[in-house]
Amino acid sequence: MAATYRDQATALEVDLYGRIREVMAFDRTFMVKTLKCPIRVVWVYRKTQWVALFTTDLSLSVKQIIEYYGARWKIESGFKELKQDIGSLESQCRNAHAVVNHLNFCMMATSLTWVYAMQLDKAPKRRHSVNGRNHFAFSDVHRHITETVLSEDFPRICSREGKSALDSIAQAAKAMLRMAA
Repeated sequence: MAATYRDQATALEVDLYGRIREVMAFDRTFMVKTLKCPIRVVWVYRKTQWVALFTTDLSLSVKQIIEYYGARWKIESGFKELKQDIGSLESQCRNAHAVVNHLNFCMMATSLTWVYAMQLDKAPKRRHSVNGRNHFAFSDVHRHITETVLSEDFPRICSREGKSALDSIAQAAKAMLRMAA
């Protein structure tokens, strides 16, 4: 079906992943028996493949549907970071309150990591570089923080006169929490 409509696709300028991009898209409304309501299907054509997007909100424009799905991908990516990189998946909690607390601390750690990344003068080095992409990934920031903390200079740089490095780290964490709030 997507191949049938490819010739009828029109070019649209949409805001995807922080840039205005031109995409080829075609939409059609269908009645779905299982949902017992009409749905809009938007085919987005790329160079060698296509993607079908579905919505029951018929008031949205094709451009809005594509942008909403693009934003949704960033949300899914954030959940992946939260589960795999921060460790929310590894919780051993049995109490519902403890699970909520663990998840909240994981989300705070994710937020603080990105606040730290935004304060850096220079972007962290990419571990897995991709042609045409100059932005860095969460794991790159995480690795940068780990390397900084484990460096020999960290206690000297981080500690303040009359305070241990651990006290200085606690002060830095409080400052980052204030920035995030």
